[in-house]
Amino acid sequence: MKKQPTAIQFSEAEVAFGKQSFVFDDIYGKNITIQYKRKRVRDCFEKHLPAQANILELNAGTGEDTLYFAEKGYLIHATDVSADMLFHLQQKAATLKEADNITTEKISFTELNNLKHQKQYDAIFSNFGGLNCAEDLSVVLQSFNSLLKPDGIVTMVIMPRFCLWEFLLILKGDFKTALRRFKGGKSGATAHIDGVYFKCWYYSPFYIIKYLKNNFELLGVEGLCTIVPPSYHESFPVKFPKLFRVLCKTEDILKSIFPFNLIGDYYIISLKRK
Repeated sequence: MKKQPTAIQFSEAEVAFGKQSFVFDDIYGKNITIQYKRKRVRDCFEKHLPAQANILELNAGTGEDTLYFAEKGYLIHATDVSADMLFHLQQKAATLKEADNITTEKISFTELNNLKHQKQYDAIFSNFGGLNCAEDLSVVLQSFNSLLKPDGIVTMVIMPRFCLWEFLLILKGDFKTALRRFKGGKSGATAHIDGVYFKCWYYSPFYIIKYLKNNFELLGVEGLCTIVPPSYHESFPVKFPKLFRVLCKTEDILKSIFPFNLIGDYYIISLKRK
């Protein structure tokens, strides 16, 4: 029997991300690296999507991706555990002429069997490591078979345990940051946002592939911010714009090649239901 994540864990994460929702767009909206990451993720997801696909989005946050896909003509059911995140999403969606393409629901991705919009979708989408808040990711993965149509697509952006950019901080003597993803093990590593502490867990693509192999086929794994510095180095593309463009082009070449597809700040994994 699969271990269910504790209510305390998701309560802490809900509070943390709820607090961040009020400043999220102001902090990250103009971050050049995040703009690069969003484009990479969207391009990867969209190349597999049928026209007017019905999408289930997990950890939708303030809805930057939700609005993008709605404007492109997709129908999207955006879910998040944070009511504050969804409030900001709904405020932005109300100004959109394609607002009818969007529905929202406050729910944890570990409770997808309780979705109000319980049906089979064309695609499931989760961006920027939200699923790393799952103590047991298999609890989430096991719901995909019933929520996806045959040939349905799932694209997830997950943080792996090893990140090359972070590990190289050992050379600067910053052992705490360089090794932070290795701490915690099964009990999870401690993260914090605005003074609120919560747990997160790191998963390899092989964990996901192994768990879903009976009902899904792998479409691809791409590294994200393997060559390009992670987005918390927000001044890098401003100070070194030419070098940043070179790094982006280099990553675009190497993104699907081992080991560069496994050692980024994130990886993008896409699978299709058989």
